[in-house]
Amino acid sequence: MNTPLSPLSPPGAERTDGSAVRIGALVPLTRPGWAEAGQHLLAGMELAVREVNDGGGIAARPLELVVRDTAADPQRAAAAVDELAGLGVAAVAGEYHSVVARTAAARADALGLPFLCSSAVLDALTEQPTEWVARLAPAQSHGWQIYADFLLGAGHSRIAVAAQPSVYWASGTRILRDHLAPRGGTVIELDMRALTPTAVCDELVGQRATALLLLVGHPDPAVSIVKAVRRDRRLAQVMMGAPAGQPEFAEWARSLGDDGAAIPFLRYLPERLGPLGVRVETALRERLAEAPSFVAFEGYDTIAVLAQMLRSHGVDRARMAEAWPRVAVEGTRGQIQFSRAPGISVWQWAWAPVQVVDRDPADPDRLRVLHTG
Repeated sequence: MNTPLSPLSPPGAERTDGSAVRIGALVPLTRPGWAEAGQHLLAGMELAVREVNDGGGIAARPLELVVRDTAADPQRAAAAVDELAGLGVAAVAGEYHSVVARTAAARADALGLPFLCSSAVLDALTEQPTEWVARLAPAQSHGWQIYADFLLGAGHSRIAVAAQPSVYWASGTRILRDHLAPRGGTVIELDMRALTPTAVCDELVGQRATALLLLVGHPDPAVSIVKAVRRDRRLAQVMMGAPAGQPEFAEWARSLGDDGAAIPFLRYLPERLGPLGVRVETALRERLAEAPSFVAFEGYDTIAVLAQMLRSHGVDRARMAEAWPRVAVEGTRGQIQFSRAPGISVWQWAWAPVQVVDRDPADPDRLRVLHTG
């Protein structure tokens, strides 16, 4: 069970005496958001804020997070960005869900408010190129192409995707198809609006698929699909995968036990952490009372970047936005610098390390690295 994180401040309760430098934090902390991901993201951000303040703050002023729960609701996130801008934050940071981050990014761009997106990967984070938004997580096209290469290397060419309606899932399916088709792979779409988990099993048999990717929410219907496939003897040789990273979190293991093992997913960590990463991992493990996910490291790195920008360029929003291409920060997972990556409309760290990992069937609490890219 996680140790409690710091409580959210109610609207209007933030300090207004000008003594603190404030950063707005967008995190999903309640359903239907993935609350566990939000807790890890916030834990990383809060740890970094504490270390900044222990080191003297920003020009002798304390750094303060103003936290808002997005609950995976784009409109709630847009309203939070408006509120945070009015409260005088120097920048906005965070968010895990791609569709929510896209709405937050559009609002930040419209308001002229710097936004450092921690975790969301959707390539089209904004409709048009913007100077106000930067991102730490790899773009979906980068990570999911690496995942597609893993599938081909593991011998899978007929790949079914069980997908729910979403811009994010549709984008992922398109990336997989575009990358796999020239290399002899076939992507078979299974519409989860029309299929039960049992019907998914029948489709896998009929389509002769050797892999099933779970492009669906957790716990439902992901848990039900996994259990149905695991119990169908016809599908003993079918590999399940979850490129979006659902098995990264302990909740997955609690929901599925041994059934949740051997389901490869994307994780944005190096094979070996450097000294900073090791120190942060130890502190995060103590804070969370469990192994930190890559999302917790993304949270820490987000604040590390913004703190350096605030020290170097002050709290003026326009000066901060102009500074993205001059960032050079040692993060937990490597040197962080931003550039204009082809096809990406925001300032992008190109790239955070990418791994394909799974939970070891012999010990589901242990993660195995299967592929790196």
